[in-house]
Amino acid sequence: MTTVGIICAIILGLTGVLCMVRIVRGPTMLDRTVAADVFVAACVGAIGVEAAVNNHTNTLPVLVALALVAFLGSVSIARYAAPDSDRSAAKRPDTPEQTQREDEIR
Repeated sequence: MTTVGIICAIILGLTGVLCMVRIVRGPTMLDRTVAADVFVAACVGAIGVEAAVNNHTNTLPVLVALALVAFLGSVSIARYAAPDSDRSAAKRPDTPEQTQREDEIR
């Protein structure tokens, strides 16, 4: 079990380092958000591996809370970054006749 734990720790550590690089260098907010989400998932995995190696379940509430916070953070940033389809649909004319009327009004 310790060999599997060490291999998992190395892989999750490498994942964490690469995610930090993407968070620092990421050109857009969404790149940074995805990298942060993957980083939190790697942290959840590392805590899970630690619990499996040490045969305890004390960290289960921490895993659940961390996963919930990561999910809520990702959803809130996605809602912030996404365009509001209701407003953009209200601004667009639906038919060519409406487009012509709007052109005449202008």
